[in-house]
Amino acid sequence: MKKRKPNNIAAIEKAIAEKYGSETIVNPKSGWSEEKEKEYLEQLKELSLKEQRQKEQTDKIEKDGFFVGKHLISKKKERNCPVCDIYSFDMRDDLYMNKFECCFKCFIQWVEHREERWQKGWRPNKEQI
Repeated sequence: MKKRKPNNIAAIEKAIAEKYGSETIVNPKSGWSEEKEKEYLEQLKELSLKEQRQKEQTDKIEKDGFFVGKHLISKKKERNCPVCDIYSFDMRDDLYMNKFECCFKCFIQWVEHREERWQKGWRPNKEQI
């Protein structure tokens, strides 16, 4: 490998500076300080958080033949009805679990036409179930 002489390097730098301007041959570290480093790291953190939030909102998952935003899908799945304690695989139970905190069967038996009382906190006791 050929070693370049310092005079050749200086000549190349001079030619570059004449053609592209003096900023092209300045060492990047010469204008850097501790404050700029802290500011840069802070901006990098903000950018990373922003990209992460954007990715979470744009990620799509196929659910029942439809693409749904990943952020809309609940990771926690309660399949046991808190009222009757029966485990359910039925998809319509998901709706009633989210809205009334009970399965479809309990909705029909205890909640239907009595939504106000249910929303206020009334629940059947174990003897009634």
